[in-house]
Amino acid sequence: MMKFCPCFSNPQQLPNSPRDSFDEGLTGYRGHSNKLFALFTFRSRGKGSSRQKYITEEIKKYGNVKSSGKIFKLKELIAATDNFSMACMIGEGGFGRVYKGFLTSLNQVVAVKRLDRNGLQGTREFFAEVMVLSLAQHQNLVNLIGYCVEDDQRVLVYEFMPNGSLEDHLFDLPEGAPSLDWFTRMKIVHGAAKGLEYLHDYADPPVIYRDVKASNILLQSDFNSKLSDFGLARLGPTEGKDHVSTRVMGTYGYCAPEYAMTGQLTAKSDVYSFGVVLLEVISGRRTIDGDKPTEEQNLISWAEPLLKDRRMFTRIVDPNLKGNYPLKGLHQALAIATMCLQEEAETRPFMGDVVTALEFLARPIEVVDDTTNTDTTNTDTTTPAPVSVTQTSSPDP
Repeated sequence: MMKFCPCFSNPQQLPNSPRDSFDEGLTGYRGHSNKLFALFTFRSRGKGSSRQKYITEEIKKYGNVKSSGKIFKLKELIAATDNFSMACMIGEGGFGRVYKGFLTSLNQVVAVKRLDRNGLQGTREFFAEVMVLSLAQHQNLVNLIGYCVEDDQRVLVYEFMPNGSLEDHLFDLPEGAPSLDWFTRMKIVHGAAKGLEYLHDYADPPVIYRDVKASNILLQSDFNSKLSDFGLARLGPTEGKDHVSTRVMGTYGYCAPEYAMTGQLTAKSDVYSFGVVLLEVISGRRTIDGDKPTEEQNLISWAEPLLKDRRMFTRIVDPNLKGNYPLKGLHQALAIATMCLQEEAETRPFMGDVVTALEFLARPIEVVDDTTNTDTTNTDTTTPAPVSVTQTSSPDP
């Protein structure tokens, strides 16, 4: 049913795999040159306003520009982050560090991502983020406020998400820290699913996210969730194609089997990764955890036999929930995760179907008759039937 496959904790290239760059994807998408990528690659010489206008006009060739980010001067971002002080650092990824800052010009707290200046890959990530977040805008995608292209500096400025990431609230909680309740967990994954649905079905051009994981799902103060970090995103597929060929990049433990083996990327690859995250949210376990006993280090392998027996479902649940969850809701959530984690891509649901199914699970109910974490009366030991859902007709604004 499910299959674990190797992927990578840091972006790297497999032997004999196709070269992967966002600019090449753009050229293949609509036949344009790499002129736009060159704007981000070479040292900046023009003024911000003229450069911004030119970048916006170039991006329009690929789709409808939803937001043209403001171009900041480096000195303004240095002031906002106390010269990129370590005291302001709130995160670090494969391509650079993220800082909390305050922009006096906007009177706003922001997140400032300064990309690694070594090599072109950081510039490609920068390029991908600006492109995707200029063409796609949704309540469940992080908002790009602007960016800086100055000399060899590449800096992105986002809205600040005060509750950090889903990863911060799910794993390795400090002693005494409150755990997310069941309905907040479902609200978070429902929001992430809506973001993916928008990218796959409503963005123009469509986008394959390629980096679904708990650390990339950021949370507002009300725990509304937003997808972030679009450096690995790809446009397409288009012109009747059913996949995008690319080298395998992503995070170990989240990659879909067919993508890891062939480099053929589809929207269903994102669906598989989402299934991994959903299982993490239900279980409170990381997809890969070297600190656990050998037989429990791989979440998918550990959960697979338990998912075949309804009587074992409660063993999957995060102990931090202390039994406070609706049993029927658990069964439904595990059914959704199981469908997303199907080995064959064509048997996985579309994200629109997942959104519809999760919508009901994210609604708190006043009276629940079956919140117990044991189910001794049910003798059915088979995997639950798939959730019947209908694709939504339009995304949330």
